[in-house]
Amino acid sequence: MHASVQPHPLTCYYLSFSFYSSSTNHYQGARYALIDKYAQLHAEAKREYPLYMNGESIDWARSWKETLFSLLEDIPLHLRPHIASISIDGTSATTIIVDSCTGEPLCRPLLYNETCSDALPAVKSIAPPNHTVCTASSTLCKLVSWWHSHSQDKGSRSAALLHQADWLLWLLHGKLGISDYNNALKVGFDPELDAYPPWLLAQPYSSLLPSIIAPGSPIANIKEQVSKQLGFSEDCIVCAGTTDSIAAFLAARATEPGKAVTSLGSTLAIKLLSKSRVEDARFGVYSHRLDDKWLVGGASNTGGVVLRQLFTDEQLEKLSQQINPALPSSLDYYPLPAVGERFPVSDPSMKPRLHPRPDSDSDYLHGILESIARIEAKGYGLLKDLGATEADEIFTAGGGAKNDKWTKIRERVLGLPVSRAAQTEAAFGAALLALKGARSKE
Repeated sequence: MHASVQPHPLTCYYLSFSFYSSSTNHYQGARYALIDKYAQLHAEAKREYPLYMNGESIDWARSWKETLFSLLEDIPLHLRPHIASISIDGTSATTIIVDSCTGEPLCRPLLYNETCSDALPAVKSIAPPNHTVCTASSTLCKLVSWWHSHSQDKGSRSAALLHQADWLLWLLHGKLGISDYNNALKVGFDPELDAYPPWLLAQPYSSLLPSIIAPGSPIANIKEQVSKQLGFSEDCIVCAGTTDSIAAFLAARATEPGKAVTSLGSTLAIKLLSKSRVEDARFGVYSHRLDDKWLVGGASNTGGVVLRQLFTDEQLEKLSQQINPALPSSLDYYPLPAVGERFPVSDPSMKPRLHPRPDSDSDYLHGILESIARIEAKGYGLLKDLGATEADEIFTAGGGAKNDKWTKIRERVLGLPVSRAAQTEAAFGAALLALKGARSKE
């Protein structure tokens, strides 16, 4: 945890919580971040989710709730009365169906990467072609699947749909049935119209849909019970949240159209701030609204997972030092961990191309890094072709951001300035939303 300083009597702080993926492939836990009005970080900490079972399945709702309140108790006591606002980001399409009176979950949460293929034909029959909801992991598919299984139940009419961040925020403000337009995108909310579309409102389960406000908008003051129990001011505002990927983008402080963030993690993901909205489900491209702009994104299956299949971390560091990034590599690869690509080429049968392999391991690594850079460049080119603002500067997040030689290769291939983002933690981005919410009340 960062050392915290004694607050000035007039200093206010802005608090966020970031809830990471609940799956076997990622860090399973949450983090808090506390910033001041100058976006300086004053305190942070993280906790892993405790493991609780409910029969055969993990009780994620209980784990998330306990983690939230454990992190609240981790915040230094002398800072708590000075916290002006709170926001939370959670994983996109992580869905909870709750009792609309008590807020208690009616079934186990459906995680972001869980699919409900049984509901996909029904969703495709009502949604426009290539719509964001037309994937089996969308929030709408999860809702429709639940509805088909429970619509005959007496309690189905008093049910409500919430996303992970919505439910956790409800624990703090107590007003049920509120979400934000970033989380609601995958349930079918139209952020351009700022409304649910008629084709969705015509469905019998539309009564379960939450009311939508802008991310960072004030919802209500913190519940009296929570403020008294934990020593928060009764004037502390709880604000609408966002998704983890949006919060991570906000953390990079890329605020002008043309600014982009490439995440070089296990996969290659790009996000570009655009004046215009771009959608194409064939490539998994969709746009999130950010105030009066659009955050356009796409993700390739290439990335760090391929490098890990071929090299150790130590080898990657040593071999990278031997690369001259100013010299183009003549090797033409398409590094994939397995068969199938989604962006910038939509081809489920595409095979990895990692041959011929030269005698020199550093030449081989050079060829792979440059090939991934070409895929990145093609991705930004596709977004432009689809109508997005042209990228003019790239900030980098993820493990690949630490590789200076790769950064120089990417700068040459992209023909754009490329730098490491100063902040990439989603919790920091969500804290900026809390700051925005508090300022809107001034």
